[in-house]
Amino acid sequence: MGVTNKKTITKTRRKTRDVDQIKADLLSPKHLAQWKDTKASEDLPGLGRHYCIECAKWFETDYSLVEHRKGKPHKRRVKQLQEEPYTQKEAEAAIGLRTDNKGPQPRGDADVDMA
Repeated sequence: MGVTNKKTITKTRRKTRDVDQIKADLLSPKHLAQWKDTKASEDLPGLGRHYCIECAKWFETDYSLVEHRKGKPHKRRVKQLQEEPYTQKEAEAAIGLRTDNKGPQPRGDADVDMA
């Protein structure tokens, strides 16, 4: 019994934390602490001491963490996190649910006869 589709293994193996989860980590240190507690420090690089919150990555040394923060992928992620994520209210408004569009507006020249 093996996995029939090998692509799913690699896709889930490389999965990192989503942007909304990282945004919650930045807003609430308690949320980040809960997630870090689920990881065993012996299994993590650098025994779990060097962690980039924005990219959700662990590093071996402090030097590698500092070098990572100077790089483009980190800066792109920081820029991505500065944008506000979409809310359910915005998604519903985009398709017209639960918004008051008030229908078509009547024209002012409605009294003109077309005879």
